Amino acid sequence: MRLKLLSVLALLAPLAVPAAASAGDAAQLEILGFSQDGGIFAFEEYGIQDGSGFPYANRYYIDTATDTFAKGTPIRVRIDDEAATLATARDQARQQGEVIVKQSELATNHGFTAGFNPVTELSADPLRIVVNPRPVFPAIDPPLEFRLEVLPMVEAENCHGLGEASGFRLLRVDGTAGGQTQVLHEDKSVPQSRGCPTGYSIGAVQTFTKDALERYAVLIAVRRIGFEGPDYRWIAVTGKP
Repeated sequence: MRLKLLSVLALLAPLAVPAAASAGDAAQLEILGFSQDGGIFAFEEYGIQDGSGFPYANRYYIDTATDTFAKGTPIRVRIDDEAATLATARDQARQQGEVIVKQSELATNHGFTAGFNPVTELSADPLRIVVNPRPVFPAIDPPLEFRLEVLPMVEAENCHGLGEASGFRLLRVDGTAGGQTQVLHEDKSVPQSRGCPTGYSIGAVQTFTKDALERYAVLIAVRRIGFEGPDYRWIAVTGKP
C-alpha cells in the first residue's frame, strides 16, 4: 500500500510545480515635474531590458501647449553591457536632460500626483480615471475625468506577425458642461517607437496649479510584445483647461 501511495505521489509531483512564467520588462515610472511656467512636463522611464539585460533610462520633455516633444528630446540611454548599472544609465540621461530643463527646476515644480494606478493594479478601471486636481477639501476645482479607448490598428511592421497592434483615443470629460467630451489624442497610426503595442491603461494624472489648475499630464502605460513576455512603457498626453 505504501509503495502504491509513493507511486501516485511521484506521478502528481510534476503537476504541483508551477509552470515557468515568462517575465517581460515593466519600466519604472518617475514623474519629474514641470518647468517653472508649466510649459514643459517631464518624466522618466527606466529598467533592465528583457532579453539583453542592458540597463536603460529614457527621459521625455513635453511642450504642454502643443503636446509635442521639446527640441532635442526624447532622451534615450541604453548601455549595452550587462555589467553596467541602472544608476549609471539614469545619471547619463539626467545629465543630458539638464540642457532642456534643470533637474532642480523640475523638483521645485513637481506638481501634484492626483491619481496613480501602477501596471500591477488589478482593481482600478484601466480605461477611466476621475480626480480632484489638487488636495483641497472640500474641492474647489471641477473634477478631472479622462477616458481611454483602445483602437484596433492594422498590423504594425514591428509586430512581425505576432498579433495586431493597437492605438488609443484619449478623451477628457467636462463635468461642468453636461458631460461633453473633448478628444485630447487619437492615433491614426502606431509610431515605430512603441514597438508592437497590444494594449493601454491610464497610469497617472499629474497636475500643475498655482491659483488654479494650469496644466495637466495623463500618463499612459503601453503594453507591448517583448522578448520574454509583455513589456510596459510610458507615454504622456498633456494639456490645459
